[in-house]
Amino acid sequence: MAGTPETPKESKVEIAKRKSKHLRGTIAETLASGATHFGADDVQLLKFHGTYQQDDRDVRQARRKQGLEEAYSFMVRCAIPAGVVTAEQYLALDDLADRHANGTLRVTTRQGIQFHGVVAGDLKATIAGIHGTLLTTLSACGDVGRNVMCCPAPLADEAHVTLRTVAAQIAADLRPKSRAFHEIWLDGEKQISTQDEEPFYGDRYLPRKFKTGIALAGDNCIDVYSYDLGLIAIIDGGVLQGYNVVVGGGMGMTHNKPDTFARLAEPLGFIDPAHAVETARHVAAIFRDHGNRSDRRHSRLKYLLDERGIDWFRELFRAATAFDLQAWRPIPKPSTDDHLGRHPSGDGKWFYGIYIENGRIKDDEHAKMKSGLRALVKKYRPGIRLTGTQNLLLTDLDEADLDQVEDALRSYGVLPPTELSAARRYSMACPALPTCGLAMAESERVMPSVVDMFEEEFTRLGMRDEPLTLRMTGCPNGCARPYTADIAFVGRRPDVYHVYVGGGIPGDRVADLFAADVPKPDLVTTLRPLLTAWSKQHLPTESLGDFYQRLRGLGEPRQKITGKEEPTGTLIQLEIRT
Repeated sequence: MAGTPETPKESKVEIAKRKSKHLRGTIAETLASGATHFGADDVQLLKFHGTYQQDDRDVRQARRKQGLEEAYSFMVRCAIPAGVVTAEQYLALDDLADRHANGTLRVTTRQGIQFHGVVAGDLKATIAGIHGTLLTTLSACGDVGRNVMCCPAPLADEAHVTLRTVAAQIAADLRPKSRAFHEIWLDGEKQISTQDEEPFYGDRYLPRKFKTGIALAGDNCIDVYSYDLGLIAIIDGGVLQGYNVVVGGGMGMTHNKPDTFARLAEPLGFIDPAHAVETARHVAAIFRDHGNRSDRRHSRLKYLLDERGIDWFRELFRAATAFDLQAWRPIPKPSTDDHLGRHPSGDGKWFYGIYIENGRIKDDEHAKMKSGLRALVKKYRPGIRLTGTQNLLLTDLDEADLDQVEDALRSYGVLPPTELSAARRYSMACPALPTCGLAMAESERVMPSVVDMFEEEFTRLGMRDEPLTLRMTGCPNGCARPYTADIAFVGRRPDVYHVYVGGGIPGDRVADLFAADVPKPDLVTTLRPLLTAWSKQHLPTESLGDFYQRLRGLGEPRQKITGKEEPTGTLIQLEIRT
């Protein structure tokens, strides 16, 4: 499509989507050929089906020198609304990881499960196997409505049950309707129809991914301000009153590109409970019709909001809906519950939250997490809830089971959350190397050692149990939501990171770039003056992020941080020394 001043030229991905025959491309033909990998356009289309083509970057250069192709494999992601998984589904996924992937499961920061190391010859069996559990990979990736998050706590009151139901309804409503998924992966019969295969998305889908989360006014455990659309449930007396709606959040940006940024969602208004699904559809439709389709670096909804403004967006939203968008309702400053440990569900049952380091369910020399979880799920047949912080809850337990569950986990080397330092308990990292093609530095593989260093420092300062978020990503795209953390490390190049400070557990403000281009061995040294001052000067219950903001005197919390900002670390250190 030729571009004009009114209609800019489409990006290559937009052309690939439009010509894909509703996500079919040549995926089926490549699978049938026995090839080890897919061509350029199909690589983009595969994402809609829930898989990313990757290669092992640890061996990439050596293989090229030997004249060999890359060691291709695939990441396969399940879209699991509200993170709800049954015991039978979990055991089936655990088995699939052993048969077709690298033997591990990974809980994502958006309540999904990922398989890593799936080769092309096992790709169809893996996706079909997931479908056979009544879960799906469709819409886990791609330019569509992604997995819908929700507070994972399995509380039995009517309001919480409703939120989980709404999450599933929004996910189903925004899921692609094309038969391509069934034809390619499930050997579905090809159908010829004059009806539009995508009545909502059309042939170009969305300009970019679209993330939705449902939080509680008193518990932002899913980081609701980080997404394109957030519904904040207001509950009074156990009854759901409705939702405050926020729009235009997003964590990704690009180093040294000031026109890219991480941004928090901003208030749109309040809606009655009955209009949640319709609200999601209308927000996505505005994005579909007005989002940037020429430059994928600026195609997220946050850029549209930043350019046009919330008043413009609100006017379009009101014009498209038959219900009233009411005034924003006051809510308290958010807090966050990680839901780890023992909790009553409210119906006589209990749930137990298990910390999973960086979401990786595996057996290694430190702990047999994968074997331990499999044994517990087989014995107790609990429900499973995945959290937005890469952890897992076992639900529907009897109170008498809790000691046995904890003892069993300990026998597999898995510590109770009460014995973890705050730095470890609230830490997160993205996968990064060796499989992520965007990674500039390590993340998951080095995060345990980084936490070790800070754990030692916090213990020395007497702050070991003070809650704070510690996050790491291998690139600035922000998959582990670094820009809302108390402390975050964002990869710049191998073994070198930008250091961000000033977010916090509530997830309602973005951090500052504190120090640039810091080698991994110097991370603690760089932050030591600030950490020392915090330990000596903080007010009661004042988190590191709160202390930093008070020290800086920044006033209102920042709503965004760009890809090109001056570090504040030197100034902070001088103030502390003074």
